Amino acid sequence: MSLKHLMDLSGKVALITGGSRGLGLQMAEALGELGAKLAITARKQHELDAAAEQLSAQGIDVITCAADLSRHETLPGVVDTILGRYGNIDILVNNAGATWGALAEDHSAEAWYKVLNLNVNALFFLTQIIGKKCMIPNRSGKIINIASVAGLMGNPPGMDTIAYNTSKGAVVNFTRALAAEWGKYNINVNAICPGVFPSKMANILVETMGDTILAMTPLGRVGGPEDLKGLVALFASDAARHITGQCVAVDGGASVI
Repeated sequence: MSLKHLMDLSGKVALITGGSRGLGLQMAEALGELGAKLAITARKQHELDAAAEQLSAQGIDVITCAADLSRHETLPGVVDTILGRYGNIDILVNNAGATWGALAEDHSAEAWYKVLNLNVNALFFLTQIIGKKCMIPNRSGKIINIASVAGLMGNPPGMDTIAYNTSKGAVVNFTRALAAEWGKYNINVNAICPGVFPSKMANILVETMGDTILAMTPLGRVGGPEDLKGLVALFASDAARHITGQCVAVDGGASVI
């Protein structure tokens, strides 16, 4: 089988949470370019509309679902909306996330629960619903969790984000645990661990520590608008059918120093 055929996503349906901007939109573009039909979620409809317009202009079939995924009761409706349009979900990219900056001793309970509820709880329950409704009955599926290099380390100086780091560490091990459990259903579960990419969540970090970040990155740059496309395309495709339970850093080499 040719590599082009292995990478072809024609006829597949991909759900990208947090897909209206930043890393989510970048990954949506990649999967859509390879032929997947897309569903993207975010909290703000106007951001989803702008993203859908951008994707549609590229010839990509896309629908939007405005929802706060941290509210458990919204998850079944999101899935049912997508199934009502496309009939299936073959690829799930769990990208939606939140962060909060605070010292551990001063971290509020409200902020802690906000981060963990979206980054861990919503990710699990959405995956569970789609697994039971689509991937397990079909004996096929690709789950791609967006973790972070922050989930592979402690709290570096200047990054007082213990809730975020904790949540992404949970995503890393969730990926491994689910890959082991759902491999029998021919479901691949992998994680991408981005480093620093300019985004709404990371802009403050880039502005305050940009020079330090570049000095500690072997490739000497932060992530760009094309740098997640190759890996998400691989994990979503049959070219990665023998890869599961893996958590790959995309950080310009910063995590190896």
